[in-house]
Amino acid sequence: MSVSNSIKIIQNIMRKDTGIDGDAQRIGQLCWMFFLKILDDQDQELELLRSDYISPVPAEFQWRNWAADPEGITGEGLLDFINDELFPKLKELPIEGTNAARRRVVRNVFRDALNFMKSGQLIRQVINKVSEIDFNDLSQRSHFGEVYEKILNDLQNAGNAGEYYTPRAVTQFMVDRIDPKPGESLFDPACGTGGFLTCAIRHMRDHYVRRPEQEAEMQSALRAVEKKPLPHILCTTNMLLHGVEDPSFVRHDNTLARPYISWEQKDRVDIVLTNPPFGGKEEDGTENNFPSNFRTKETADLFLALIIRLLKKDGRAAVVLPDGTMFGDGIKNALKEHLLEECNLHTIVRLPNSVFKPYASIGTNLLFFEKGGPTKDIWFYEHRVVEGQKAYSMTKPIRFAYFQDCIDWWGGEKRESRMETELAWKVSIDEVKERDFNLDIKNPNTVEAELEDPETLLAKLQEAEAETAALRDKLKSILSEALAR
Repeated sequence: MSVSNSIKIIQNIMRKDTGIDGDAQRIGQLCWMFFLKILDDQDQELELLRSDYISPVPAEFQWRNWAADPEGITGEGLLDFINDELFPKLKELPIEGTNAARRRVVRNVFRDALNFMKSGQLIRQVINKVSEIDFNDLSQRSHFGEVYEKILNDLQNAGNAGEYYTPRAVTQFMVDRIDPKPGESLFDPACGTGGFLTCAIRHMRDHYVRRPEQEAEMQSALRAVEKKPLPHILCTTNMLLHGVEDPSFVRHDNTLARPYISWEQKDRVDIVLTNPPFGGKEEDGTENNFPSNFRTKETADLFLALIIRLLKKDGRAAVVLPDGTMFGDGIKNALKEHLLEECNLHTIVRLPNSVFKPYASIGTNLLFFEKGGPTKDIWFYEHRVVEGQKAYSMTKPIRFAYFQDCIDWWGGEKRESRMETELAWKVSIDEVKERDFNLDIKNPNTVEAELEDPETLLAKLQEAEAETAALRDKLKSILSEALAR
C-alpha cells in the first residue's frame, strides 16, 4: 500500500476517536507518532553503521519495542502506557551523557506534544498503519516527503495568526538564488515547519555535498528558531526525515524576545532565509527589545531590523515581506532607510496576490540583499501569473518552473548583464530617496488599460441599473400573475 493511502486511512481512523477535534489535533497526534517512528528507523540505521551508537530513547520506549508488533498491547493497557509512562518519561528525559543533544531533541518534542486520542483500540489501529512505513526505504521516504507537505497544508487556519506557509516553489527559488554552501551558517529566525531548511539541505546535497565531512559541515552550520509548539515539532520531525542526525539546532523560542543589542558578533550568520510572520502582533513589551526608532508591534518589521543586524559582513539574505512594508511610512521608512544604508538591496521580486492562497490574498515581495555596503540601485522584477491562469490556487499553485524567466534574467552569481525588459526595471537610490523610501514601485513598462472618461462610465452605469430595474419589475409581474391563478 502506498504511503499516501496509509495516511488517508490513519486520518479516517482518527476521525472516529472522540478525543480528536479538528485538523490541528489530528496533525499534533500524527506528529509525535511519526517523530518516534522516524527516530527509531534512523536509530536502527545508525546502529548498523556505527558500533558505538546508542539510541537517545530508553529501550522500553523505542517504537520497535512497544509499537511495532501489530498484535501487541492495545485497549486500556496501551492508553495507560502512553499517558502514564511514555509521555511522562520522555518529557523528563535526562540530557546528560552519551547522545545528550539527541536526547534534548526528544525531550523538547514531548514537552510540547499531547496524546489527544481516547480509544486504545483506535490508537493501536493508527500505530499499525504508521508501522507499515519504512523511513529507511528511500522510495518511501521520498514519497512521504510529498505527503508530509500535504499534512502541512491542512494547517489552513495558520493564516489567521499572521503565519503563511511558504509555497515550496517560492522557497526553492529563494534558496536557488542565494545558493548556500556547506559550512556557511544559515539561519531561519521564524522557521515554521522547516521549508527553507529542507530546501537548503536539498540544494547543497544536489550541488556541493560529495563527502561525509561536507554533509557534517552542512548540518553543523544550520540554525533555526520557531515560536509555536506544533510547527516546532513538525520542523524537528522534518529534519529527521531529511537525514539530519541532530536537529537540536531547531530551538523552540521567540527570536524577537531576545534584546536586539544582545545579538553579538559571535551570533552573526552568513545567510538568512525566512518568511517572517506578518499581519500578526507581538506581545506587549516585545518592541522594547529594539531601538526606539525601530519599535513597532508589526512582526515583519521587527524581523527585518533583526535580520540586518544578524548578517555578517558580505552575508546575504532572501526575505518574504508584504506590500505594507514597501509603501508604509513612519517606522517602516526608518527601517527601509537603515536597510539601504547597511545593505545592498539589489533585487526585489514582486509576486501576485494569489501566491499565498488559500491562506491569504495579499501582495508579497521577495527581497534579496547583501550586508556590507549601501544600496546604489535596486532591480525590480515582476512575476506574473503563468499564461492560461487568472490566479494561483490550491489546485493550480505556483511552481518552481514558473520562475525560470527570472532565473534566466538574473545574470548569474554576480548578476551581470541585467537588462530592462517588460518585467524588469531599475531604480536608483536617489529616486528611492525622492519617493521618501517608498519601495512600492509599479512596473513602468506596463501599459495601463485606457479608461473612458468618468461621464461616459457614469452614463453606462445608469443605463445598466435601469435595465436591471426593468427586468426586476418584469419578473415581479410574472410571479404575481402566476400566484393569482
